[in-house]
Amino acid sequence: MTYRHITFAFAFALLCGAAAAPAVAEPRAVIELFTSQGCSSCPAADKVLGELAADPSLVTMSLAVDYWDYLGWKDTLALHGHSDRQRAYAAARGDREVYTPQVVVNGVLHVLGSDKTAIENAIAQTRRNPSVLSLPVTVSVADGKVTVNVPVAHGEFRSAEVWLCPISKKVSVQIGRGENHNQTLTYHNVVRRWIKLGDWNGQAQTFSVPVSDIPKGDYALKDIDQLDVVVQNGAVGKPGPMLGTASTACCGATTN
Repeated sequence: MTYRHITFAFAFALLCGAAAAPAVAEPRAVIELFTSQGCSSCPAADKVLGELAADPSLVTMSLAVDYWDYLGWKDTLALHGHSDRQRAYAAARGDREVYTPQVVVNGVLHVLGSDKTAIENAIAQTRRNPSVLSLPVTVSVADGKVTVNVPVAHGEFRSAEVWLCPISKKVSVQIGRGENHNQTLTYHNVVRRWIKLGDWNGQAQTFSVPVSDIPKGDYALKDIDQLDVVVQNGAVGKPGPMLGTASTACCGATTN
């Protein structure tokens, strides 16, 4: 078993302590799905993301955007920051490809979110860059604190931002108006917030945040089942390749 296999192991976390869970597959990709409750083409992609979420080698995230709200239904899970992030990806790539459902793979390539084959092809293509997910990141929850360890640089990139994403693993929403009216749709691995832990400088570093600081807005700690960490080259306005990722169970998952 390699060091990277060990460091990607999920930890079953309690607020007062944590115990390690069995090691899972080495991470192949971070999959970000930009979706909307007001988009009639999105339910198929939401279903695909649910299927991909069953793959332990993938970190899958549902990022609801708000720019379709004007069609008659305000997305109950949307963050304006997700719309900004999607546009920032387009700017970084140098194209104008902002649409739903759109998947961004490892911070580099975009494909149609409902095309599972295209997603797998994009994963393979992005992994040709040896720096992508080259950092064996770890995350744990203990003593009321989330701790993330990022090792010394293993590739060409020597700087990155470290982000913590509280995740609700399954959210069902009854749509009252708009293109998906009268449907009850299920969303998987919903990102509720982006918490910047700090900037990684290429050296081994540790980042932490109190568990009590995670809730904000319209969700509580009990609504969070998982914490995802991404270490991403670039900046908010110009995101680049994913250099590392890790996940752990948390909060609501310990009481379910």
